[in-house]
Amino acid sequence: MAKRLSGLQREVLQMYRQCIRAAHDKPKANQPNFVTHIRKEFRQYQDLPRKDFSTIEHLLRVGHRRLEMYSQPEVKDIH
Repeated sequence: MAKRLSGLQREVLQMYRQCIRAAHDKPKANQPNFVTHIRKEFRQYQDLPRKDFSTIEHLLRVGHRRLEMYSQPEVKDIH
């Protein structure tokens, strides 16, 4: 039986999905750049302890701000 996800884990997964969806709204040629960047950012913290709530909450806040910024139509590519 699979472990149940905590509220924070669900939030992180939800943000990941939102980021991937936002990447698919970008020009076709640049979508792989966005997806690669998103995966790299999330993988960077995948070994963060589940109980490190303050760091996870901080990263979620930063992530929401970045998602909002990158979702703007003026942003066409990411490096």
